[in-house]
Amino acid sequence: MAFTIAIDGPAAAGKGTISKAVATHFGFGHLDTGLLYRAVGAKMLDGDDPVTAAEALDVSDLDREDLRTPEVAQAASKVAVIAAVRAALVDFQRAFARRSGGAVMDGRDIGTVICPEAEAKLFVTASAEVRARRRFLELTGKGSVITLDEVLADVKARDERDMNRAEAPLRPADDAVIVDTSTLTIDEAVAQAIAAIEARQAR
Repeated sequence: MAFTIAIDGPAAAGKGTISKAVATHFGFGHLDTGLLYRAVGAKMLDGDDPVTAAEALDVSDLDREDLRTPEVAQAASKVAVIAAVRAALVDFQRAFARRSGGAVMDGRDIGTVICPEAEAKLFVTASAEVRARRRFLELTGKGSVITLDEVLADVKARDERDMNRAEAPLRPADDAVIVDTSTLTIDEAVAQAIAAIEARQAR
């Protein structure tokens, strides 16, 4: 039986961590849809046309080791505003969403555009300052030489671009449950998400 959980939210809000934990808890498949755009962005940085790259994207492309770099993140945000790129990736995402056994999908427009019929929808968010601090610690832990102010500026720039793009802007679905992780531990955020999903399952 198909059961789709759509988890949206801005960068570094914790939706990836929550999505993986939710998928494990319910035994569902998990797809980080942001990796689709990162894979296309990485191919664009390699010199490929982003639309062609999106149309030819393969699951193996999601295993590239450079998909989490800041450069690829910026490229992903840029290719995501291209309507033809988004169209090329929609079918892939919708097929995964209705897979047998359930699916957890995290991204920026799952509940609003990709799977508006999803049985459960969450919007995971946190303040820009909290998200920048998390990303800063993650990047410096990997050896990046970057300042907190630079990371905060990057987070705000991505928010601005994602929320104001013409195609599928970042926003909560009307029926999404908001999970603000600004002051929550990971365990608390995951528990809140699971409780919200179980409430939808019980309907």
